[in-house]
Amino acid sequence: MAAVTKEIIVNAPVGDVFKFWKNFENFPRFMENIEAIHVIGPEMTHWKMRGPLGVPVEWDAETLTIEENKKISWKSTEGTIETHGAVLFEEIEPDGDRPRTKITVGLEYNPPAGALGEAVARLFNDPEKQLEADLLNFKRVAQEDGGLKDVTTSTSASGAKGADHTAEA
Repeated sequence: MAAVTKEIIVNAPVGDVFKFWKNFENFPRFMENIEAIHVIGPEMTHWKMRGPLGVPVEWDAETLTIEENKKISWKSTEGTIETHGAVLFEEIEPDGDRPRTKITVGLEYNPPAGALGEAVARLFNDPEKQLEADLLNFKRVAQEDGGLKDVTTSTSASGAKGADHTAEA
């Protein structure tokens, strides 16, 4: 299983950053290869990624932990890719009067075997570079585009694990 960890500092309050991130349906706004994420249950989401030659790569993921303004962790449960990881959120020293948040993403993944696996592995050819690009896109959305101002909140049907990642209008 391959592993990658990256961090970035965003000039935004930790509460706003966390609220935006925990709504997984926001991910296509900043993750280049993610086409869609749909909530399919209180702690379950279905992910669809642009695959090689137009073939989508899909998997389901379970949200394991949501610690408000601190941590979100997950693991895949079925589908094309085996993955798990966590995102940590840390309020850090403000830059003047601007609040700042450090985001640390750690993930491990294992692409499938066979020809599809080889093609998917090419998508993950440089996972550090891809994660870094996605985090820079997130920072752009958060800071420059004012994306965090349009944060939607939601409620989980089951608060057992603190999951709260669905989008409601």
